[in-house]
Amino acid sequence: MRKKIVAGNWKMNKNFLEGIDLAKELVEKHQPSESNKQLVVCPPFIHTAALSELFSATSIELGAQNCHTSDKGAYTGEISAGMLKSLNAKYCLVGHSERRANFFEDNQELFQKCKQLLANDIRPIFCCGEMLEDRREGAYFDVIEDQLEVLWKLSKTDFQKVVIAYEPIWAIGTGETATAAQAQEVHAFIRSQVAKKMDVTIAENTSILYGGSCKASNAIELFSKPDVDGGLIGGAALQADEILAIYNAL
Repeated sequence: MRKKIVAGNWKMNKNFLEGIDLAKELVEKHQPSESNKQLVVCPPFIHTAALSELFSATSIELGAQNCHTSDKGAYTGEISAGMLKSLNAKYCLVGHSERRANFFEDNQELFQKCKQLLANDIRPIFCCGEMLEDRREGAYFDVIEDQLEVLWKLSKTDFQKVVIAYEPIWAIGTGETATAAQAQEVHAFIRSQVAKKMDVTIAENTSILYGGSCKASNAIELFSKPDVDGGLIGGAALQADEILAIYNAL
């Protein structure tokens, strides 16, 4: 049975004390459910050490928003996968649309990040998704297929540790959300690509998350679709009650 995951991406929000308060509220209110369901929190780096300690006696897993392609070196301002591992991080975002657009991350860089994370027993949450013009032109499958090429370079053993997140860029932070049918269509396509490039069993066990303005009010409908295994949550992750309601919709 593939894991159902809700991962909260705080992005560049919450100062140190605000982040601690939010994490404490999550710890207080989160009620763990079945073992195949997982809540992950990906805060800014300033919170990582404190949240590692706060989550240590809970079922909430710590994630990160980014890592560098190298394990160490003269890379001022960067964080390595090994540093994240030392804080017991279990997940890390790779290829988020904001990183692709604002920091020009390409396929080769994303592949190296995946390799660094996997070498440190951290599960990449690999993001893919189309822009509005791609959607309008009917080219979204082509865009996603190209973005997924990074993953086919991994061994089958490594690939099975990867989580995929579909994030339609036109629905991020806009209040627009892909319909449940649109999300299912793309998630099913992604799973078919995994089956084609890896194998059917691996495809059936790969968690694929939806990441486009998912909130408590639409989570049940989205998660009811057979190929939608949870969500990568942005704005709604900044409110404990909201993200916990999304988690409870799994």
